[in-house]
Amino acid sequence: MLTKTILYILIFTILSALMVPLAKKIANHINALDIPDARKVHTKIMPRFGGFAVFMGFLIGVLTLLDVNKQLVGILIAGFVIFLTGMIDDIQPIKANVKMIGQIISASIAVIYGNLLINELTIFGLIIDFGFWAYPLTILFIVACMNIINLIDGLDGLAGGICSIFYLSVIIICFFQKRFDLEFYLSVIMLGSTLGFLIFNFYPASIFMGDSGSLFMGFMIAIISILGFKITAFTSIIIPMSLVAIPIIDTFFAILRRLWHNKSISEPDKEHLHHQLLKMKCSQLKTVLIIYGIDILFAIASIIYTLNDNRTIFIGRIIYIVLFIATIIFVLKSNIIFDNKKDK
Repeated sequence: MLTKTILYILIFTILSALMVPLAKKIANHINALDIPDARKVHTKIMPRFGGFAVFMGFLIGVLTLLDVNKQLVGILIAGFVIFLTGMIDDIQPIKANVKMIGQIISASIAVIYGNLLINELTIFGLIIDFGFWAYPLTILFIVACMNIINLIDGLDGLAGGICSIFYLSVIIICFFQKRFDLEFYLSVIMLGSTLGFLIFNFYPASIFMGDSGSLFMGFMIAIISILGFKITAFTSIIIPMSLVAIPIIDTFFAILRRLWHNKSISEPDKEHLHHQLLKMKCSQLKTVLIIYGIDILFAIASIIYTLNDNRTIFIGRIIYIVLFIATIIFVLKSNIIFDNKKDK
């Protein structure tokens, strides 16, 4: 099974990589270009339609590798809707509320037609049955994942690398648990599709993923999380979310920062985690590698936590605690929430 999995990943990586030159041509043709401004790190005009390569790799993978059923059709339709929403925004930026409508429609299709629901959770022995509220809560969860990945997409290779770590971690967890079902194969397909794009997006990038890519990959992270970890235990939701801990933490701090400064939570700024590292004189490449490293530590903690061995669970908890303390220290030392600049 391991050999077959590696082969599938290589095939989808090659397919996605072959789509990138076409994505660049389409981006130039439809004017899906990223123009530098004061908020952005890059200094030259870049095509931002890399999501096309990822989506096409995903589409080919699903149609050739998986048996199509109603649930998968729901995922495909919902995925296309959010990809289309992102593509429109890549061509001509649309208002945040209009983009949100596209996200809600996409999530609703996956939930209502695809029957993807977080129905209940067990917390410390207490079972919480969401009942009807399972629908809006699951939609909210999917929309949140879309925006979390969208917000972290600020440096060459950053979002693509974090998503790749997520997909790889899910694959490893599935191997340990001997679960080779839909979430496993979707993770294999998405890992290959993302790596193929990442070849061209890693520093120095020749193409950006754009909203067509970041929203779609956030959508797939949500879908895989619901599919593979919808067991009722509370940790079944915490584990997949810890695999994307960095973008979640960054989004949480971004919301707090904007509320603290009486700004709209949708207002962009240059105070994200990667901006803080850049201000500390880290290069783009070093910044991305540091964030990769932290995210890998979260992934390792999550993987060993799922082994259901008392010793590994203890180690996983220790890693979580250390990372949490390090995060608090970093927040207090940086401007990620509060303005710590000293008057000269």
